[in-house]
Amino acid sequence: MKPVIVGISGASGSLIARQTVDALLDRRIPTIVVCSNYAKLVWQEEMDETFSARLSVWRETPHFTYHGAQEMAAPIASGTFPTSGMVIAPCSMSSAASLAHGVANNLLLRAADVCLKERRNLVLVPRETPLHAIHLENLARLARMGAVIMPPDPPFYLKPEGIEDIVAFFVDRILVSLGVEESLPERSQYGGRPPT
Repeated sequence: MKPVIVGISGASGSLIARQTVDALLDRRIPTIVVCSNYAKLVWQEEMDETFSARLSVWRETPHFTYHGAQEMAAPIASGTFPTSGMVIAPCSMSSAASLAHGVANNLLLRAADVCLKERRNLVLVPRETPLHAIHLENLARLARMGAVIMPPDPPFYLKPEGIEDIVAFFVDRILVSLGVEESLPERSQYGGRPPT
């Protein structure tokens, strides 16, 4: 299978990024991660481990590759390198604005720009609320360009019991949007209470 790129930008939502990468690697899907410096700082604040520690775990897997955000000569910077697409999770409004206006001054943005120009799957997980008009206009512009805009909205109808249930459901939705999975698993997988 062609690799999937996971971009991690400097917005809140590091758990979504970690579980997305874990889910891809669990399925033995070649996974390429590119992470901004700001994302590493956010990771440090939100997670119970450093980004470097998690990177060491991922590197134990033969299907994993990592590139720093300044490695503009990495293969994923070129449309001639085949991929299944990319998810930016989380996607900061700065990253969304840059993409919407064709600014690709680091590897994360360049890889996403390649997905847009090559008409490959691009899923953006925007993390900002409330959204003002410029945010909405940028996201709408990206949607018109073919990106899937997927805010991490909680599935209240599944009666999730905690953040892990919410993130597990959302990561499965990301995999479906990327074409990695054909459909979502049964609702019971997410640990919620049965409907009353």
